[in-house]
Amino acid sequence: MENLIDFALQERYKNVKKLGDRLEEFATLVDWESFRLVVGDLYTNTTEQGGRPNMDIVLMVKLLVLQSMYNLSDPELERQANDRISFMKFLDFPEKIPDQTTVWYFRERLAKTGKDKAIWKELQRQLDAKGLEIRKGTIQDATFITADPGHVSTDTPRGENAKTRRSKDGTWTKKGMKSYFGYKLHTKEDCDFGLIRELEVTTASTHDSQIDLSKEGEVIYRDRGYFGTETKGFNATMQRGVRGHPICIRDILRNARITRIRSPGERPYAVIKNVFHSSHTRVTTVLRVHTKMVFSAFSFNLYQLATLKKQGVL
Repeated sequence: MENLIDFALQERYKNVKKLGDRLEEFATLVDWESFRLVVGDLYTNTTEQGGRPNMDIVLMVKLLVLQSMYNLSDPELERQANDRISFMKFLDFPEKIPDQTTVWYFRERLAKTGKDKAIWKELQRQLDAKGLEIRKGTIQDATFITADPGHVSTDTPRGENAKTRRSKDGTWTKKGMKSYFGYKLHTKEDCDFGLIRELEVTTASTHDSQIDLSKEGEVIYRDRGYFGTETKGFNATMQRGVRGHPICIRDILRNARITRIRSPGERPYAVIKNVFHSSHTRVTTVLRVHTKMVFSAFSFNLYQLATLKKQGVL
């Protein structure tokens, strides 16, 4: 009976494939099995009494990628994974889809153990193995990820003493005439292939210049917001005038060159915010937002790898 059901699902999927299924392409762009090695020790049922069977690690990682791509809550992810045949195909038609609670606990474990960083590191290793190493330089930038501030007084506890999801790590800041509450996503993108190579998450009030994602010997292109700060790499930050010392024509021309190089650096944010709709988060702490953003950046890199494949780079 199961073989008959599997056959029926595969036949039904053929109709979906004719209409176009990007998830099928994304499933072939990275080695998903390798993530089992870096996250496999997250669960252990080795006692004599045994225990509840662990969910497949690769399945869980793929679920979080789907959640990021389609901006799904945990309950909606469970429903869609059980309902959409393209999701089932991407997940390799598992016998059972983890419920929303299992997804939440898995993501929480990733955040608390730092395994989300191990997943990100493994993805970067695979990118380098494909010949996509950083060569020309990198672009660093930052964007706001808003959160719900709640209507509470300023002395309401935050952090571990917070009582609601609306009053934990997020902070207020102002840019221009607009105020933001929540967090800030800092990223480093390579100039060669447009892939996100590093990321960090802070509260919204952290100034961009306090985060340096560069490495020694690496050119890092940055806007005026980073002016006056040093980097570990070669500093290609735009100049700005200070009181009594306007910038000269040489710096104006230099800024124009840096602007042209930096312009593709806005694409990851455009995709994350406008395609994935991840500009607003429902999670409550820096650690949790970091895990969410790891999978948003992971998903963006899949999109970019698909583009590079069409261009004949891969």
